[in-house]
Order: sequence, then C-alpha cells, then structure tokens
Amino acid sequence: MKRAEILEQARKCVCGEREREYGRPENNFALIGKLWEAYTGMRYSAKDVAMMLALLKVARIKTGVKGDSFVDLAGYAACAGEIATETPKVPPVNTCISCGAEIPEGRQVCPNCLGGDPHGER
Repeated sequence: MKRAEILEQARKCVCGEREREYGRPENNFALIGKLWEAYTGMRYSAKDVAMMLALLKVARIKTGVKGDSFVDLAGYAACAGEIATETPKVPPVNTCISCGAEIPEGRQVCPNCLGGDPHGER
C-alpha cells in the first residue's frame, strides 16, 4: 500500500464514514476519556485518548502487519493533531464523573452523587 493510499483511506475514515457512524472524533474521544477516568481515577483529554489509541495501533503493527492498522494510525494522528491545534485552550474543570457537576480538584464524585441531598440540604 502506498503512503498516498494510506492517507486517503484515513481521510475517508475520519472525515466521512466513521464520523457519520460515531460522531465527531473529538466528542467521541472526550467521552472515552471520561470513561477511562471513571475506571482509572486519572484524567484523559481527547488528545490523550487519540494518542493512546494510536499507540494501540503501533502495538498491533509490532505483532503483525495489517494494512488497515496503518490507516487507523494515520487517522488517530490526524485527529490528535487537529484536537491539539484547534481546540480552544481553556483551563480544565474538574467535573463529577456521575452527573458532570463542577467539583473541587482531587474529587471524582460530587457530594450529591455520594448520597447527599440533591438540593444541597441535609
């Protein structure tokens, strides 16, 4: 497979068929990051997710060469590059992994989701 073919297939995937199937990559990667955060307790940005999925492809290529792994790798790199260069730089907000409410840094879940009164009354 020629490099132009790999890049063209990656372009078709990330700018066409997969975006129609799964939505915008940055939104999908942000959701994956929140799920990984819930599982690991660590924060992951959309760019982090794209790069870790790219690393997954690198590992797969190391163990066996399949043409579509290179296409996927190029696609993840393109998405990460776009996210890194086009996403507005705003300070991260620590949010509750259950309801999305803003919470103090270092917490995973807001008091309401931990069993407190949903209206803040005790």
